This record gives sequence, structure tokens and C-alpha cells, in this order.
Amino acid sequence: MSTTPQKRALNNYRKRLNQRGMARFEVLGRDADRELIRSLAKRLAADGPDSARIRATLRLTISGEPPKKGGILNALRRSPLVGADLDLNRPVAPGRRVDL
Repeated sequence: MSTTPQKRALNNYRKRLNQRGMARFEVLGRDADRELIRSLAKRLAADGPDSARIRATLRLTISGEPPKKGGILNALRRSPLVGADLDLNRPVAPGRRVDL
């Protein structure tokens, strides 16, 4: 018993998705949210810096936990300017005279 061309095409499509690290799944939701969910799925599938931010925001929102402290400090430590030997000293200048 041979497989039909349609089943073969579907199996090949799923295999290619799996190789890219993707999965196809179905969710239930309101009809009004259809475009929102689709656009969200596209942004998450792109796997760029934007998708990481969206994932983090969604996880915090869904978990209901307060954000962890030290987020700004950690972001500054990950900055590309760390160790760049920037000279941030400014010359000291006397203030100006103010007439009242």
C-alpha cells in the first residue's frame, strides 16, 4: 500500500519544519484575536532580538511574578561598551555669574 502524494508532501513539509526547529500546532482563541496571534507567531518564529524581548514580556505577564531586581545592571554589564576604555572625565569649568 503506497502513500498518496498529498501525504508524502505533508510529511516532507513537517520534516523541513522540524529541521528548522519549528513545529506546527493549533490553538483555540477568539476570532477577533486571529491576526494578533498570527503576527505574534511570526515575530516569535523570526527568532531575532525582538522575539527574545517578546518572550520575556509574555512570560512575566503570564506568570504574574514581579520582575527580578537588577535588570538594568545586568543590561549594562552586557553592553558592547564594557571594557572600551572610554574617557568620561569632563573638564571642570567655573560657573557663570548670574545677575538678579
